[in-house]
Amino acid sequence: MSDSWQGPGARDPQGLSTGSGWGQQARPSEQGQQPDRAPRQGRQQPYPARDARQQPYQGHPQERHAYAHPPRQHVHPHPHPPEQAHQAEPRAESAERAEAPEAPEAEAAAPEVAAPEVDAETSGSRRQARRRARGKDGVRDGARDGARRRRRRRGGLLKVVAFCVVTAVGSLILLRGNELLDRLGTPTAPDKAAETPAPEPPDPGRVLQVIAHPDDDLYFMNPDLRYSISAGSPVTSVYLTSGEADGINAGSAKAATTKPDKPAYAEARQNGIRAAYAKMATGDRGSPWTRTVVPTKGGGHAEVDVLMAKPQVNLVWLQLREAGTVYETAPNSLHGLWDGKIPRLDSMLASGTPVKQPFSYSKDQVVQTLVGILEQYRPTTVRSQDPTPGRYPDTKRYTDHQDHFYGARFVQLATAAYAKDVTDRPHFAVQNYAGYINGSLPSALDPDEAKEKLDILGTYAWLDRQNHCNSPAGCGDLKISDQPGGNRWSDSINYARGTSTNWLTSDAQQGLWAFKVLDGQVAVWHRAGPAGRWKGPDLLPGTGMDPGVSTVTLADGRTAVFGTRTSFGAKPTDYRREVVHAVQKQPGAEQFTEWQSLGTPETADENWTSDISAPAVSVDGTGQLAAYVRDGAAGLRGRVQQPDGSWGPWEKYGGTDLHGSPATATDGAGRRMVFAATSKSVVGWTQPTPGAPLGQVTATGLPDTTLPLTADGREGGVRLWFRKPGSGNVRTALITGEGGLKVSQMTDLGGLQGFGSVTASGHLLAGRTAGGQLGSEAGSGRPWERSPLLFVGAPSSTMTGKGLVSLAVVGLDARLYVTSSADVPNAHLAPWQPVGPRNAPPSLPSPASPTSPASGPAPAAP
Repeated sequence: MSDSWQGPGARDPQGLSTGSGWGQQARPSEQGQQPDRAPRQGRQQPYPARDARQQPYQGHPQERHAYAHPPRQHVHPHPHPPEQAHQAEPRAESAERAEAPEAPEAEAAAPEVAAPEVDAETSGSRRQARRRARGKDGVRDGARDGARRRRRRRGGLLKVVAFCVVTAVGSLILLRGNELLDRLGTPTAPDKAAETPAPEPPDPGRVLQVIAHPDDDLYFMNPDLRYSISAGSPVTSVYLTSGEADGINAGSAKAATTKPDKPAYAEARQNGIRAAYAKMATGDRGSPWTRTVVPTKGGGHAEVDVLMAKPQVNLVWLQLREAGTVYETAPNSLHGLWDGKIPRLDSMLASGTPVKQPFSYSKDQVVQTLVGILEQYRPTTVRSQDPTPGRYPDTKRYTDHQDHFYGARFVQLATAAYAKDVTDRPHFAVQNYAGYINGSLPSALDPDEAKEKLDILGTYAWLDRQNHCNSPAGCGDLKISDQPGGNRWSDSINYARGTSTNWLTSDAQQGLWAFKVLDGQVAVWHRAGPAGRWKGPDLLPGTGMDPGVSTVTLADGRTAVFGTRTSFGAKPTDYRREVVHAVQKQPGAEQFTEWQSLGTPETADENWTSDISAPAVSVDGTGQLAAYVRDGAAGLRGRVQQPDGSWGPWEKYGGTDLHGSPATATDGAGRRMVFAATSKSVVGWTQPTPGAPLGQVTATGLPDTTLPLTADGREGGVRLWFRKPGSGNVRTALITGEGGLKVSQMTDLGGLQGFGSVTASGHLLAGRTAGGQLGSEAGSGRPWERSPLLFVGAPSSTMTGKGLVSLAVVGLDARLYVTSSADVPNAHLAPWQPVGPRNAPPSLPSPASPTSPASGPAPAAP
């Protein structure tokens, strides 16, 4: 349609490229394409050369607009494993099958080859040969028996050696995946190598961030935003509201004497965001932008800004009215629109924006506008704020700005509609970010990362007051200039969910299973046995799944998958989150049951919230399965499965000030232990005996820690891993349960700073490092190593057999990557293996998505 949001990658139902929407509106002759007000000395053309732009996309000649991203070869993506390794797997696998099984037979036959050498033809007669074989003492039987025993021992030894060789080959196949198979099966002659086609460039993924206010991205999604931009990933940030607040762009000293001007303050915040993104992408806050008007699928218009020096960085301004208050009722807001208090929400256009015509949106039009953006940019990673932040127990007020979480709920609706209605798209993962609550939690970032984050916020806050943007409205947000770090928000970053590290698991046949949420469904990847081919992603039926799932192996060997699911209804109060699980129909089978609901300990969203954590699940020594969540009152709740397969009620286990998701594991005696982080320490629960109810909540005495906890049964107890606040170092402690919880062996393991969950299996530790890549320690005493992968959520690892550890992440391209290591000291990780096809049509340009801003009602509210 002529007024729908469709870009150069859009197609009509017949698959034909369209020339409507963005393309017609974005031409400078029609909407007055506006460059920003930065200095123009030596300004370059806003678009790449025409032939380069047309190479990946042969669309309508009129489609020359703000979404003019360069073709993929012009973006310098973050390195991923080469595709040729994956493509060479069938050849190498057949070579391995043909050669490896022959080893035992060939080597076992070796002793038998020597016998015919002592033959009558050599001595002249068989009798002489037998006499020589007996020796002068004539002890024929003893010698023959000794020879047989020697042959058996030698044959047995060689069979063992052959078995070890085969096992080693299988292990190498598992460790190095298709890359090693390619090396084993490919001749090294130059003429043969020349025939191998060049690998397809790796896809860095496309990030789309949707935030409520200009600066929410800088406060709550950084440093992930900076990592993505630095890696060359296309990044687009979408700002739902203008963040006009009270219209006073001044610090506390001048606030009383500054005249309110909401359009001008909205422009100043835009100028600050452009400066911050330009600095992150180019090092120059004055790097120019191209600013253009595009029609939206919801019937309004948006401003789209493209960074000329890095066209893969885009900003999309929807410019709706903000609430103007953190907690109080404000009908003219996203909250009021969601609840039906108003039928439409008006725009609040910034001064200086190329959008000149005011508009308003209904609830459905906001959703359709976001769907149109998703269709245009085709992201593989969607970032948004936390849709269910919870409430403070004492005041019952929400722990976050109402624009933040109601904006995130609009994103939930939009991604669900996009996943359902748009089929010609890549898979995408979703990451939610905690907001204001970060200021009450231990600092998650090390000093260097926190300083980098604060420096970018200082650029946004326009601390030097230099008019680098040539705008009378100002070049940044002076409201936060007194305290650019906010309420310690510059010190932290926390994922609202998706922190579980047990989504990768192995089965009795050493096969591997990985479970992650893509497109709002649980995706399954499977490799049969230690050297089978990977399959997936296959999506389990059932939509509405929230980021982050956990797995557990049941007593009969089946795998059970647990997560939470969000559902929407006709009324706002129908918004609901519940715990669900699916179980393998048979051990090792690829079929799972339908999702079964365990409900929720919260009665209704309007009474408390649907702020329940992702479930933690474990099986105790009696085979009893249990699931635990942090509830909306910041306590621990759980359900236990009964012997007949039914589930008991949601039990209250106590605890206060719990944050994040709990962690659980079983000790050497089969007792289940559960742990949860508070703002000051870690608390725990344990069964006195397997099969018994959990005991009382117990203080562990551990120091404060950043939120994610990882638990694993070992050394007779349960070992915990967590991060040291303000450092990123990995810490560990052993917890035993005999006679109650006891903590010992508290150790600081160092690391590469970073933040988030740490996965642990065997000798292997892995987690996000400063810079966003995966860091790992594969053997005690070895220095930590850094991989090139940027990834979504948490890594996961599992023991595969008795001597191997497998490790997996899902990259920003929503693709699974796996590696392995021998479970021995001083081990190394094998090269990463991408699983499945590339997650993007290579013929279309890849729009980019930066990250988004934050709140800003009154001076204290970003």
